[in-house]
Amino acid sequence: MLKRLLASKPAVALVGALAAAYIRLVYATSSIKRDPQDTDAKLFAEHPQILAMWHGQFVLLPKLKPKREADVRAMVSRHGDAALIGAVLERFGMSLIRGAGAGKRRRNRGGATAVRESLRALAAGATVAMTADVPPGPARRAGEGIATLAALSGRPVVPLAIATRRFIATPTWSAFTINLPFSTLAIVIGDPVRVPPSNDADVIETGRLAIESALAETTARAYALAGAKDPLTKQETAKPGLSLKIYRVLTRLAGPFAPLILDWRTRRGKEEPDRRPERYGFASAPRPPGFLIWFHAASVGEANAVLPVIDTIAIERPEIRILLTTATVTSARLARTRLPKGALHQYVPLDNQAFMQRFLSHWLPDLAVLVESEIWPNLVLETKALDIPLLLINGRMSASSFKRWRRRPGMSRPLFGAFDLVLAQNDSLAERFAQLGVARALDVGNLKADAPPPPADLPGRRKLAAALSGRTVWLAASTHPGEDDTVAAAHLKMRGARPDLLTIIVPRHPERGPLIAEQLRPANLTVALRSEGRLPEASTDIYVADTIGELGLFYALSSVAFIGGSLADRGGQNPVEAVKLGAAVLTGPNFQNFRDSYTELLRTGGCKEVSDARSLAEAALGLLGDAGARRAMTERASSAIATMSGALPRTLAELERYLPPRTTLQHAS
Repeated sequence: MLKRLLASKPAVALVGALAAAYIRLVYATSSIKRDPQDTDAKLFAEHPQILAMWHGQFVLLPKLKPKREADVRAMVSRHGDAALIGAVLERFGMSLIRGAGAGKRRRNRGGATAVRESLRALAAGATVAMTADVPPGPARRAGEGIATLAALSGRPVVPLAIATRRFIATPTWSAFTINLPFSTLAIVIGDPVRVPPSNDADVIETGRLAIESALAETTARAYALAGAKDPLTKQETAKPGLSLKIYRVLTRLAGPFAPLILDWRTRRGKEEPDRRPERYGFASAPRPPGFLIWFHAASVGEANAVLPVIDTIAIERPEIRILLTTATVTSARLARTRLPKGALHQYVPLDNQAFMQRFLSHWLPDLAVLVESEIWPNLVLETKALDIPLLLINGRMSASSFKRWRRRPGMSRPLFGAFDLVLAQNDSLAERFAQLGVARALDVGNLKADAPPPPADLPGRRKLAAALSGRTVWLAASTHPGEDDTVAAAHLKMRGARPDLLTIIVPRHPERGPLIAEQLRPANLTVALRSEGRLPEASTDIYVADTIGELGLFYALSSVAFIGGSLADRGGQNPVEAVKLGAAVLTGPNFQNFRDSYTELLRTGGCKEVSDARSLAEAALGLLGDAGARRAMTERASSAIATMSGALPRTLAELERYLPPRTTLQHAS
């Protein structure tokens, strides 16, 4: 309702008038400070020029329009609060240029039109005022647009900063500042930055960095002159907001209840009783001497992604010691079977300050590397408190998680600002991390495209293959609650065309096996559980492989595989393992956690999307009955996955920057 009200012209005019009056009040009641050289004459000495400031600090700009008749035009967006901002600027005699850069967003915000209008304005003798950083951020990072405008126009960029001692920094991407009256008001004008006329990308980037540096220096001077603390300095953003403080207090108070939580988890098979002390931070092994990297991977998927990194470091840098922590029983068992010799495994402590401090004081890692999306506040903050370099690799974040973090800058900025480096799965994810405060976020690709498939030549393979011989077999892998019923319904639809059909279900969480069997038996289906030591018989309809570490075996023995977590809204599961073991892949529509992989597979015809039991049955039957189509799909899938590889060497190259120098002997080898 408020948005609709503010969209009306009378409301915009009224609010604009009030905002303009407020700006005049701030100036009238504040003690204004300037460096001696920062006069009005200096501000427009380069007129016509590009007057630049940061997005969060432009509130007081309009009052600086010179008394002499210099034409000043302000660039404002076509969207959001642009109408209101425009109404304020016009009250101070500034005309408008509509449009702004889109940053990494795809929608058209009129940037190209704005550049053309700005070039015409500068050529006609007008100064163009604009913010250098582009919504939605990251804040204080100059966009390419301002450097391009300077290069094309030949006009300098003049950095400007205005700060007050008293202000309110709003919880927005740019910490948008509302300056308060009866304060000290500082105005700082930086030296002009000139970008050589060129359309060369390197020249533009050099110019962009120069503008960014000049604005950073100018802004720092303004806050210092006003006697205030810049809300976006590293020291200020590292301060926890109220929500993070509450989380820290609650997790500290919850410490005495940790045994009850672990008792409950142990009864459900989610904890190993003899290793529970590790969850309190008590180590079950001594710290090895030398440089120690601590990797943390929450569960099986993250562990599989990071194991090739660990294996490579163990081979190429044998003097480096490695610790892997995980949070689940299945990932711990995987670690025991697949970690290289000498690497250690521990369960990660519960996210409690005392537990994390105990863990860190014992292990004292020289480098901490988290995998994918493991942002636990106490883990991050206690690690950073010890000045341990903190990295996130194979980083990913769903759109919904990103929105939640963005709404809580008091929690997100201290956490994401603690990371020295984030290596993201794609460019858009790197941008999300940057917007949340990560100082350096890079797109290096998805490690899962480079990871070897899970082992398929396991004990019992020969017996299982013999039991499957002569049957039409397909697989539903990594299923989540709600999907097993859909798979069973698809089986019933397929059985008429394939009386010898055997459906294998591998649940994402093996402990669900008995429950799945109970759910499916009323549908007149014969169900066998692998955890009971049984093999499928001729009469078996559904074989539930509720064991750990055998998924590769079932991919290898199945020609068609539906990948779960995608009909249920769980974001999907990794398709690369199935592709590398030769199975034709089917997926539901909810594959957002692996969007890059599935998008490329679907684009090239390397997998097929289904939506319900009927489409699942039709797709599976079609592939089971057409070896040529199945072969073509798996070949296209293999080619698509090959194009996505390369994350492993890029990740290792970035990690190398944080490792001790190699010895001469290592270089020679």
